[in-house]
Amino acid sequence: MAIELPPARSITANPDQEELKRYVAEMPNARLTEFGNYNVTTRVTARSAGSTFIVTDDPSWTEKQTMPRARYEEIAQAQAEYVAGADMILLEGYIGPENSPLRRPARVYIERSNANIPGMQAQLYYPKDAEWREEDALTVVYTPNCPAPGDFPDDRLVTIDLDNWVTRVFNIDYFGESKMGGLRMWMEWAYQQGALAMHAGAKVIPTEHGDKTALIVGLSGTGKTTTTFTRQNNSLPVQDDIVALVSGGDTYATENGCFAKTYGLDPKHEPTIHGALAKPSAWLENVAVGPDGRVDYFDDSYTANGRGTFSLAEIPHFDPRKLGKADVLLILNRNESIVPAVAKMASVDQAVAYYMLGETKGTSAGGKAEAGKFLRVPGTNPFFMGREYQQGNRLGEIVESMNYDFQVYVLNTGRVGGSADVAGSKDVTIPHTSAIVRAIAENAIEWEQDPDFGYLVATSVPDFDDEELLRPRLLYQRQGREDEYRDAVAALKEARREYMRQHTGLADGVIAALG
Repeated sequence: MAIELPPARSITANPDQEELKRYVAEMPNARLTEFGNYNVTTRVTARSAGSTFIVTDDPSWTEKQTMPRARYEEIAQAQAEYVAGADMILLEGYIGPENSPLRRPARVYIERSNANIPGMQAQLYYPKDAEWREEDALTVVYTPNCPAPGDFPDDRLVTIDLDNWVTRVFNIDYFGESKMGGLRMWMEWAYQQGALAMHAGAKVIPTEHGDKTALIVGLSGTGKTTTTFTRQNNSLPVQDDIVALVSGGDTYATENGCFAKTYGLDPKHEPTIHGALAKPSAWLENVAVGPDGRVDYFDDSYTANGRGTFSLAEIPHFDPRKLGKADVLLILNRNESIVPAVAKMASVDQAVAYYMLGETKGTSAGGKAEAGKFLRVPGTNPFFMGREYQQGNRLGEIVESMNYDFQVYVLNTGRVGGSADVAGSKDVTIPHTSAIVRAIAENAIEWEQDPDFGYLVATSVPDFDDEELLRPRLLYQRQGREDEYRDAVAALKEARREYMRQHTGLADGVIAALG
């Protein structure tokens, strides 16, 4: 049962894009760009993970920060009192397309002074129809200009009340909290329905053996959207952020648009995203825009976490309603040492192990606390609400249900041999990753078993010009760094085992599968 929305001074329900643009034109931090769309510069430039709490009196079921319900009720009342004097916008729609068994009504209720947020959110919701039911709606009550009541980091607060399916946001004007406010709750609900909601893009790749559906998981900013939108054999994107996988392998989409990271956006390598964001219908957030409206995607002087939204209708895409069974899962790992450009998991246990490792280098999308640091985030999904081992076990159950008709790979979207300042290290480029994805879909890679980690490494990939990226051992051998390689192998294997031991409850065999 959805909560009753607090009364406001005025409520504008479901305004269209033109009306929202009129409100945004009045915002002092909004600027019209050369593309005829608006860029809004926000006070908050990334997710506020340190200010996010699950409301519960039983913290044992989650590994996230929690807040007792009595304290939460005081906070909800304070927000209601603030809303009583505010002009609000109510935006209603769906998470999931019309034929999805996991479709759920959703809504955001937000101050009109931040109209860019419902403008962006409207591009991600599927449209409201006659079957939309308020009592089933996942609700985000969003007050970007109301300081959090109490002693919270930077006076910001996000509360997640799963008993009533409502998220409340205080003093944060970053769009990501609206987007994830609904999706985070949807992911927990989907898990309760027996699905595994994944922080993943999805694409369909034509091959001579039929279409292949690939899911791409990765932390924000590590190449998930880029990999989803890069074309192989005229592949088409389906979804750029969240999908659900169910027993038997059927896959379901969530959003009717995309929320893309813009820093370094190059029309040569990412023409679809670049073209979509250059339309008047798109929205930009925290992108560098000059006094003349000129957009500079390579200027990170304010933040490298610039973003943009656009509707799927603005680009060639595969119809999410026709998305069937998944064939491939690609786990992105932005590494800088001995992880190969691609590794194929040799067993279900190994697939679960590397999904649970969720290794990558953090980016500005996670805020200053994550940028540039080596991270392990199970499933590369910081939004899972339960105990982390649960998503690993759920993946294993689903893969088993698919009778080996599903392959899992780890893709390094970073470097091999060290960081950029290490002489002789090498970058795994977007064309490298694209060649790998195409070859995976076409089953055109030759493999051998890695003697240290037990997964399979590629001995050849069509249109791939560097075997040292495929087998990092060769790079270290050529450079006379064999001892460094052996030490790195030993250290990485031990660190991985130690990390995985904390996830008590994982199925037997998962930790041993690390090698």
